[in-house]
Amino acid sequence: MQKSINEQIKKLVTQMIPFDNTEKLHIEDTIKWIDSGEEIFRIEKPAIPPKHLVCYTVFVDPILKKILLLEHKKSLLLLPNGGHVDKGELPFNTALREIREEMDEEGMFLFDSKLPLFITQVETVGLTTSHTDVDLWYVFKRDSTVPINDNTVEFKREFGNYYWLTFPEVLAMDIKKSDPNIHRFLNKLELRLI
Repeated sequence: MQKSINEQIKKLVTQMIPFDNTEKLHIEDTIKWIDSGEEIFRIEKPAIPPKHLVCYTVFVDPILKKILLLEHKKSLLLLPNGGHVDKGELPFNTALREIREEMDEEGMFLFDSKLPLFITQVETVGLTTSHTDVDLWYVFKRDSTVPINDNTVEFKREFGNYYWLTFPEVLAMDIKKSDPNIHRFLNKLELRLI
């Protein structure tokens, strides 16, 4: 079963269309990594193995052109919500699970696909042991005028406040306050929304 899941994840990654050369390199490296037979799932907290799969579940209001960012307590950054892909779990199921756990709601994919929109590899920062997250970015449609359920146990444990920011606000934001790839992600998202 493990190989089957890894092959399914590899298939998702190979179907992605890179936005730029950096994403192309991340796709190629991720495929090699999966093919290597190394463990791709986090099997022990905080960072074993030191490179593992995670998902961002990015809420987007396509009408008002806003994105949801949250104060992440461990990284000390403004990030989309999301989490680690459990062993044997497909990433799009991780994305849906994380939304249920953190916000007690069902996610609705913005695009009619279980493919992530974006992939990155990044060294983590903040209060946890440094490691590499191979991050699959899934995009979900949400009305930014409807309040987020920030009263779940999981939300309170992981996040401080949350903000719906316009695309220009995110692009103007100091990149050091968020994921170093957030501007590239948003540029790719904007092209997809045209």
